[in-house]
Amino acid sequence: MPIDIDAVMNHPHRAQFLRVVLEKVHDGVTPLIDLWRPYVAGLETLPGDGRFLLVGNHTQFIGGEVLLIPHFVRRALGVRVRPLADRRFSQRPGFGHDLITAYGGVVGAPETARELMRHNETILVFPGGGREIAKFKGEEYHLNWRGRSGFARIAVENDYPIVPVGLVGGDDVYKSLVTRDSRMGRLSQALSTRLSGNADMAMPLMRGVGPTFIPRPQRMYLSFGQPIDTAKPENASTENWVESVRTATQQSLETILSDLLAVRANDPYRELNPLAWPHAVAVG
Repeated sequence: MPIDIDAVMNHPHRAQFLRVVLEKVHDGVTPLIDLWRPYVAGLETLPGDGRFLLVGNHTQFIGGEVLLIPHFVRRALGVRVRPLADRRFSQRPGFGHDLITAYGGVVGAPETARELMRHNETILVFPGGGREIAKFKGEEYHLNWRGRSGFARIAVENDYPIVPVGLVGGDDVYKSLVTRDSRMGRLSQALSTRLSGNADMAMPLMRGVGPTFIPRPQRMYLSFGQPIDTAKPENASTENWVESVRTATQQSLETILSDLLAVRANDPYRELNPLAWPHAVAVG
């Protein structure tokens, strides 16, 4: 399906109506988010003009990063974050497509990213894509980029700063019970390949609270890293510089995740125990 570039900035009427609804919902849930008390660090590092590309990690509780990152950027800068969404979800016609559009999402493609950058929008991308969501045992908080560098290439082309942003907590909402190379893991991958042609989208055997699929209560930990300058040095080759930017972004994000895991390990409120609320770790 061809991409409608004009719709990137000019939403259809249905999406405009839904955007008004989402704005009201956002205002209503803000007190609930504050009560939930997510740990948020690094907002002071965000470029004040909103012209930057956020590069984050996906977790099994995808709502954590998809909702909290735009929420806190908006509160800090007053700008709307535009997520680059997976083609499989963002190009299907219907209510789901309209909802993604109303939220600011666009098809994740070079041409849509360039259009957003041309308008100096705040953009959010997850280079790991959908394969970074479903994790087998031992894969929690591991990036699964497979060498993807498209985000770095577009940022370099447009001199767009990159801000790494990591979220911890989402991979603890469900507990994966089997490893990828286990018998059940291989069976899941074979089934995924048969149904979708993609073993990366295999669903692991998981549980939530007890033996159920009810999500386990978990505090979310979010941190924004220092902006990465993507302006190419005069004597550097484009390919080498793109690879350098990609590597720097990945290393920065991995450091953020490691630091957040250390914070979580020492937080008595990490499982949202109400008795531990007064003792929750705060940003120092």
